[in-house]
Amino acid sequence: MRSMARYLLTLAIGGSLVTSALGAQTYTSKPHVVFFMTNNADHNQVVAYKSTGDDSFVETGRFETGGRGSGGGVLPLGSQGSLTLSQDHSFLFAVNAGSGELSVFRVQDASLFLVNKVPTGGAMPVSVAQRQNRVYVLNQGGSGAVVGFNMDPVGHLTQIPNSTALLSADLVAGADVSISPDGQFVVVIEQLANPGSESNNIDTFRIRPDGTLGPIVETPSPDSGAFSSAFTPNGTLIVTDQGTLVQPTAGISSYNIQRDGTITTITQSVPTGGIATCWNVITPNAKFVYAVNLGTSNISGFSIASNGALTPIGSTIVASNPPNSASIDIAVSSDGRLLFNLNPASGTIGVFGIESDGTLSTQTPITIGKDALAFSGIAAL
Repeated sequence: MRSMARYLLTLAIGGSLVTSALGAQTYTSKPHVVFFMTNNADHNQVVAYKSTGDDSFVETGRFETGGRGSGGGVLPLGSQGSLTLSQDHSFLFAVNAGSGELSVFRVQDASLFLVNKVPTGGAMPVSVAQRQNRVYVLNQGGSGAVVGFNMDPVGHLTQIPNSTALLSADLVAGADVSISPDGQFVVVIEQLANPGSESNNIDTFRIRPDGTLGPIVETPSPDSGAFSSAFTPNGTLIVTDQGTLVQPTAGISSYNIQRDGTITTITQSVPTGGIATCWNVITPNAKFVYAVNLGTSNISGFSIASNGALTPIGSTIVASNPPNSASIDIAVSSDGRLLFNLNPASGTIGVFGIESDGTLSTQTPITIGKDALAFSGIAAL
């Protein structure tokens, strides 16, 4: 057990696993596609589901990554960004935590074509971020490190010489990597590998012109249990804080990154109203951010002001999954109309319509099966 999230997930799995469907609501849209990763220890796969004319989703394929996942259960990767679409949605990146590799797929509608697989330069890759021709992978194993790659137009990756940047300490396990919209900084959220505690650092690295990373700038998060990060288009950094066993209050905060890599607070620790808030996603129009509460299997919503300030939407909790779902990764469709939430313990993907005011309407969930416990990562078109 390394964090409050792992502790609460263990409790959730010990309870009843509920697979009952949520209430359906008609939602007219162009076809949507959602991808998730099996993280299978023998042969990792990415699974695709596509929407049909009646607003349900059907499986369209299972695509081999050519590598191995970590397998297991109980939040096996403990990260955000293990499955990531490129900025233009033409490529999908999948980490192979068990074999230390990154797979790159070309995306064509609901089909994937493997174009490249490379070693990540470290152990247990758990998160990947891309901007323009640069890709950075967070390796959680060992002391933890970020490694940079150049990507050519057809999706082939080449590791950038001397691009490996270590995290702040030997026992740190990173949970998330992201790249600022201006391409100037890589951000890593740190956690300690010691049971029940987190390093609580938000690390920044300046990206040099050749893709190597400058010295680490460590900023202790002002909240407890920082877990994941996401950037708005104008550069606001939004971080979720899961809380710890000692300080269980979960929250969400927003920051600006200064030229020297330090961060300044815009909004600090707005309560999410849930337990073990871990994953977050920002809508394409940058008006809303949603955060997943693993311990309570529900979703919190916040409006984002032009200056990056966060305000709860309504009573903060905007949607719920079946109880004890162990809700984890989250994604928003490219048109900003649907939100997807991976629920491995109930074997479902929650599907929600995003309304103009940021509230969520419950759609029919996707049933992905009882073998979903080790699944990690989600992305959507």
